[in-house]
Amino acid sequence: MARRKPLVVVTRKLPDTVETRMRELFDARLNVDDVPMDHAALVEAVRTADVLVPTVTDKIDSAVMSQAGENLRLIASFSNGVDHIDVASALARGITVTNTPGVLTEDTADMTMALILAVPRRLAEGAQIITSDPEEWNGWAPTWMLGRRIWGKRLGIVGMGRIGQAVARRAKAFGLQIHYHNRRHLPAATEEALEATYWDSLDQMLARMDIVSVNCPHTPATYHLLSARRLKLLKPDAYVVNTARGEVIDENALTRMLEAGEIAGAGLDVFEHEPAVNPKLVKLARQGKVVLLPHMGSATLEGRIDMGEKVIVNIKTFMDGHRPPDRVLPSML
Repeated sequence: MARRKPLVVVTRKLPDTVETRMRELFDARLNVDDVPMDHAALVEAVRTADVLVPTVTDKIDSAVMSQAGENLRLIASFSNGVDHIDVASALARGITVTNTPGVLTEDTADMTMALILAVPRRLAEGAQIITSDPEEWNGWAPTWMLGRRIWGKRLGIVGMGRIGQAVARRAKAFGLQIHYHNRRHLPAATEEALEATYWDSLDQMLARMDIVSVNCPHTPATYHLLSARRLKLLKPDAYVVNTARGEVIDENALTRMLEAGEIAGAGLDVFEHEPAVNPKLVKLARQGKVVLLPHMGSATLEGRIDMGEKVIVNIKTFMDGHRPPDRVLPSML
């Protein structure tokens, strides 16, 4: 008698090649309409599934977890971060959690570098002038649309994991001086290759940087890591770029400082209350003080397929009775 295929509930639409492979391997219940699941739908999913495949838009908190059926043994998240999952609650219920680390590193670093370039050089403003009112442009002029040079400036990276290091490699090639704050020192060889300066004190680093890039995960320890107090340490001509998680920055404080001209600008791909975006930030974007992107830092077809393949490997390994390669434990957060 053939072994029953595990029921795998996928909360959002994934690339066709990933969904097709899931259908081949598992009893996969797909979300072909890509309608985000509400709380009731997530509860129904955890009650019935052997494996849940959520994304960052699905809040798998203790309230959802408490409704999990006896068959649910794996949450294989289609994401790098796991701040949308109560990992401790899952562990207490004997449910394994996995993620998809590593595959989004280069894509996210590319987008981070794009924002590091776009904000000081006013790229979004320039593009908008051409598309919205081309008659406003009367040709090149010596003092029109002046931005700031990034060559020779100091970049402070908050969080020097895979993505932070990938950003540093790119930024070094653009002539930026690399500084970083991290929970621990990088190995000497890595630090030397990046010509990176380590700051044990985040406060001291922030006060000296021209550009700050947030590349750390969102955990309880990093919530509002860039608090109102720390943001006040920034130089008035500094820029902030965030492609990590919106919760790492006190968004209201950042918005107030941008409005007051207390910092030069910001590039944000993530927001504290996604998918809601602060209307004041939108207004600032129209004024050219901030560049806003719709959480697209990792949005490449290659990256999404790689994520799906990691999810499949984690599920198959777990169902074969082995430890999945990308297991996440509370102690890792």
